[in-house]
Amino acid sequence: MKNKILLLVIMMCLTVVTAASAASRSGVVTLDVDLSTQDVTREAKLWVPYPVTDRYQRVGDIKVSGDFASSGVYTDATYGTPILYAEWPANSKSRKLSFSFAVDRKEIRQTNLPTREPAWNRADYAEYLKPTSLGPIDGEVKKLADSITKGKKTVLAKARAIYDWCCSNMYRDPSTAGCGTGDVCALLQEPGGKCTDISSVYIALCRAAGVPAREVFSVRLGKKAVEDITTYQHCWAEFFLPGYGWVTADPADVRKAMLVEKLELKDPKAKEYREFFWGGIDQYRVVLAVGRDVVLNPSQSGAPLNTFGYPYAEVGGNAIDFYQPKSFIYRYGFKEK
Repeated sequence: MKNKILLLVIMMCLTVVTAASAASRSGVVTLDVDLSTQDVTREAKLWVPYPVTDRYQRVGDIKVSGDFASSGVYTDATYGTPILYAEWPANSKSRKLSFSFAVDRKEIRQTNLPTREPAWNRADYAEYLKPTSLGPIDGEVKKLADSITKGKKTVLAKARAIYDWCCSNMYRDPSTAGCGTGDVCALLQEPGGKCTDISSVYIALCRAAGVPAREVFSVRLGKKAVEDITTYQHCWAEFFLPGYGWVTADPADVRKAMLVEKLELKDPKAKEYREFFWGGIDQYRVVLAVGRDVVLNPSQSGAPLNTFGYPYAEVGGNAIDFYQPKSFIYRYGFKEK
């Protein structure tokens, strides 16, 4: 009994040391939006991802200002993602909003994942086992998932096999707009894209193999003391490991590092990246949202959003292209604390 207690104390101490020694990044993120150049004769509505504190990030000192007629913080009904909403009536000549928050972000290092799988109820994770509008889990996706996971019996083994397949068979295409749309069927034909594309394939294959999985949307924090991070959005994946919880997997950043550093698959550095981003992500990102096919709150006029990693606005019920921050004027900035 004493040995068991001693072992428990040692494990707790190791956990505390690991959490305390995790690399971190602190600073203030500011989003400035200006819809004044849009059609002033029509009402304008704005939805912004609203980060909150969780196990790996502490968010505080939140400030919202502007000349909007009304605003509020809501959550979507399916994923519980917080949303900052503001609106301006027709004939408002100025339509500006400023949103800032302080964040202290820690890296994630999930190592020594348990290989023994306890009983679990798939119904508890039904939301993360179903298809999305651009991520089917039947047909060719199911065939590929079955092929990749053949002989694998556990969630962990299947998730890792799919991760390795994505790292080996997909690639980063710098010409892709934004983070990509994550059209899985198109990507199986031409497996090049950016983070949402690579993560979407991983998630669709996981779900087709019976592994609960989801996307996480973020904006990267600057590495300089002051930095424009307007185009630093990033998406990665998580899968649910029974008896443990959600585990990070970021094959997209593996392929990005390989592209930037011109690494081949067999390069030892590429293998290091593959191991790091399996259960690990760096501290230079703040989580903004999760989920696909998102119905905002208050509801948008258009179809469900494919993703909600960017500010979203409608003028007169028509969506503005958030991939064009020069016409849909907004800017994310980072300042080191």
